[in-house]
Amino acid sequence: MLKNNAQLLILLLFSVFINGQSSPDFNILADKAYQKLYQNPDDCISYSQSLLISDQSIEHKIVLQNIISQAYAMKGDYVQSVNILSQKENGEKESFSYFMQMFGDYNLADQYQNLDLYNQSQEIISNLLSDSKLFKKSENPKIKMTIAKLYQLQALNFGINRNYVSALENLDKSDQFINDNNEENKIIGTENKIFRSSYLMRQNKLEDSRKLLEKTIYNINNQENNTFLYALAYENLSRYFFLKEDYNSSIQNLEKGLLKIENIPYNGLKIKIYESLAKSYLALHNDEKYHYYNKLYIDLKTKLDSNTKEGIRYIVKLVENHQSQNLEFQEQNESKKFWILTTVISLIIISLISYFLIATRRNKDLKKQLDFFEKQKKWEQTVHITVPKTEEPIVIADKIIEKDSNKISKEKEDEILQKLEDWEHTDRYLNKNMSLSMLSAQMGVNTKYLSEVINTTKGKNFNGYINELRINHIAHLLKTDCTYLNYKVSYLAEFSGFSSHSAFTTVFKSVTGMSPNVYIQEISKNRAS
Repeated sequence: MLKNNAQLLILLLFSVFINGQSSPDFNILADKAYQKLYQNPDDCISYSQSLLISDQSIEHKIVLQNIISQAYAMKGDYVQSVNILSQKENGEKESFSYFMQMFGDYNLADQYQNLDLYNQSQEIISNLLSDSKLFKKSENPKIKMTIAKLYQLQALNFGINRNYVSALENLDKSDQFINDNNEENKIIGTENKIFRSSYLMRQNKLEDSRKLLEKTIYNINNQENNTFLYALAYENLSRYFFLKEDYNSSIQNLEKGLLKIENIPYNGLKIKIYESLAKSYLALHNDEKYHYYNKLYIDLKTKLDSNTKEGIRYIVKLVENHQSQNLEFQEQNESKKFWILTTVISLIIISLISYFLIATRRNKDLKKQLDFFEKQKKWEQTVHITVPKTEEPIVIADKIIEKDSNKISKEKEDEILQKLEDWEHTDRYLNKNMSLSMLSAQMGVNTKYLSEVINTTKGKNFNGYINELRINHIAHLLKTDCTYLNYKVSYLAEFSGFSSHSAFTTVFKSVTGMSPNVYIQEISKNRAS
């Protein structure tokens, strides 16, 4: 207990000095890796391993290694799948966040199920789902997604034990924790529909099962290439026709699924298709086709059975090593308590000193932030930001440029102010090439007059005026459209019309009192709460 408290405190103190990058970029990459898992496991492994090389986050590595492990399992290479798990278990011991502990247990339950050790898998999942803390943290998208997967795994465990009522109940619970926010959610939802149709079929609700499968297949065909789900759905639909003794239709659906994955190593699914094809041809007394597919089935099953036995040996050894390492780690930790406490105290002192040194600067930034949010409220009430689908052409030829004059009249100043207000309702200030001369030409206003009105009424020169408009615009979009929270700062800079990332960051902080990353984090926190 003392170890955990000390380590948690260390991490909290380090967070004073380190402003880590937020995770939307990784979430997009991991979602793409998960999508590749259902398109081609070899491509998924290559892509995920390339991400592992460049990502130093332990939490990210665990997520990616789980995807790689699942890819090997889909290929039927259970030994390599378990080896990936062992790399995670032997990783950084200080990685003890709740998500990582829970996700590690989910990985182990998933491995047990891949190796047909359903009782062990069921026990782990039951323990996880009985933890009230898990559901209190379910607003966290990563934990929420893992809960959906846990219920799905548990449904499969119940299905193997022919408890179809409980299996369907767990699929319903899984659906409660998914949405359409990303591909991973969509894939889990589609899998749940296919599994649900299978259990309905086993309850002899054949027509309900068929309707659900046909609707699911229609949706899969309208989505991006999900090769595995396509083949899995047709494999399940073939069972409906087999039970109806329509063996030719059963074969047609099986061949559709097999054609999709024939050159892709989804060996676990291929075994099911080979076995079903052999049974269907046997029912039609087609001995040649029966022997052909039965041989494919036996050869591949023999290979995977051997790999499964080896995988079981590996995972037993892995669990034993993990338990002994935990005992050894606890013994070593007793002798390090004094040094941990000393380190903690030193870090507290350093942190307090650092806090007081930066307190003054933070207070200044905080005042600027408060002023910005107050100005933004007023700005949003007067300026309605829209991004028009097609921008009206700018007619300059018909505009009459006013002749220069020593003094601007009140009427002319009001006219220019009205034109500026109308212009502020467009997004033309996002043009990277926008200049004072360009704006004056668009408005048909003398450059000197325009500059004078901006300086006197806006309290800043043209560059300061247009840059503040740009920052207000992008800050409003970040606040109102969550899509922009996933973009890199460099993209936001270019979108806003700035010539560089650094220029955007400098102006953003001068206007808002905080960096773009900090602003995005604050918006994300407010959305999460």
